[in-house]
Amino acid sequence: MSGLWGRLFGRDPVPDAVAARLEAEEAVVATAEVAGGGALVVTSWGIWPPADDAGGAAERIGWHEIAKATWDTTSLVVVPTVAEPIAPGTDLLSDARPRRFRLADPGKVPQAVQERVNQSIRTRNRRELPGGGAWVLQRRIPGRDGLVVQVRPDPGTDPDAARRLAEGIAGRLPGGTG
Repeated sequence: MSGLWGRLFGRDPVPDAVAARLEAEEAVVATAEVAGGGALVVTSWGIWPPADDAGGAAERIGWHEIAKATWDTTSLVVVPTVAEPIAPGTDLLSDARPRRFRLADPGKVPQAVQERVNQSIRTRNRRELPGGGAWVLQRRIPGRDGLVVQVRPDPGTDPDAARRLAEGIAGRLPGGTG
């Protein structure tokens, strides 16, 4: 870990595997040690989970790739999304397996994650669909200009209805097919 530099300037240590992969514009906001080993690193662009069991660095989960994050006094639970591109700038989302990070001393991590997930959302609208509904979000992608439109259906929502909604939105966007 790059601990000496961080301790000198009052910052949390960042694992070398993460520090080496940060983008030039990406700033570390907070870190916390995860029970079982490793650190969860929160940056201006997303979260870096602890390294895998083989010691390899995990991939960053961008703020626009997180459906929700909750804190239950001992664990941060992050629900990443899987994006299916419908058209350039429009994605149909599904939830990936939730990731639970047990943090002994969470520090600023829970608050930083919650704030940044919320800040990535520019607009949020609810649409009722057969079997449930869907959230239509415009989100900023860290490090890129512009916004992405995401359609995230509730569990049980008719998948064809959700797809039609996403396609209809994509068709109305500049450069869309509608």
